[in-house]
Amino acid sequence: MAGSDGKNESEWIRRVKSGGAVPFLEQDSCQNGWTTPSADKFLVRGPNYLSDRVKTPAGDFLLMPLGFDWVKGPAKISEILNDPTSRVKNVIEEEFHNSETKPFIWAFNLQLPHRDNYSAVAYFAATEPIPEGSLMDRFLKGDEVFKKSRLKLIANIVKGPWIVRKAVGEQAICIIGRALSCKYISGESFVEIDVDIGSSMVASAIVHLAFGYITTLTVDIAFLIEGQTEAELPEQLLGAVRFSELQPDSAMPMEQCSATICTNSERSSWWKSIGHGFSNLIHQDSANMDRKEDGKDVQKQ
Repeated sequence: MAGSDGKNESEWIRRVKSGGAVPFLEQDSCQNGWTTPSADKFLVRGPNYLSDRVKTPAGDFLLMPLGFDWVKGPAKISEILNDPTSRVKNVIEEEFHNSETKPFIWAFNLQLPHRDNYSAVAYFAATEPIPEGSLMDRFLKGDEVFKKSRLKLIANIVKGPWIVRKAVGEQAICIIGRALSCKYISGESFVEIDVDIGSSMVASAIVHLAFGYITTLTVDIAFLIEGQTEAELPEQLLGAVRFSELQPDSAMPMEQCSATICTNSERSSWWKSIGHGFSNLIHQDSANMDRKEDGKDVQKQ
């Protein structure tokens, strides 16, 4: 179930890849676009991690890279794959309307804390049946407690100003459900995870800071299910996406019938929390300025 190399892609896959607001580009020339980074750019728990705590470069992806959306709306965008205007959903329904089987889609919707309600959405596809009893299968069938304790995100700042790289670290790793509020939406042939980055004061502050430099940033983000037993190791990446030098004005407007619009008081309170989080972030960074750097960031989970 490795990622596609693009040589034998179906027409519907090419349509999804090229149909978003920002183009799909080659890895070495990704400006104001998105692409798939190399899996070995990410460090994951190795086969003997429980005893030696050693992380190793990731192997191939479990899922095929499918698409990326850079969208904004009048309210926080959620449940994209349940929305009748979803371009990914419509392409798949058009292609497979007479088929008994559809590709299984994984969507990761990163809801950014911003007045214009931006979302960066990465789509991946399983074109073969997910093995019974595998970690992916258990995640899909598991309850919300299991999902919250297992879904992991790894973020690398490939290119960007020092202040953003300092705030994020060399490789930021977190269990998404423990750090942020998430909504898990499951359908017959898809799962979508809506990640509310604004639900964490510190995460809000970091993203608010990074957004000011978004037109100069290149970011790699990978998703995986954490391996916690020997049988679940080494960890394997579900998929990864790189977006580079995104232009806020290029985000595709998206209207949602079911969108919930914040009141003015809620919006004001939310932006105050970002301000407090940003202040805490700067305070923590200033306190560490005098520490001698050894050239490596300590990874925390």
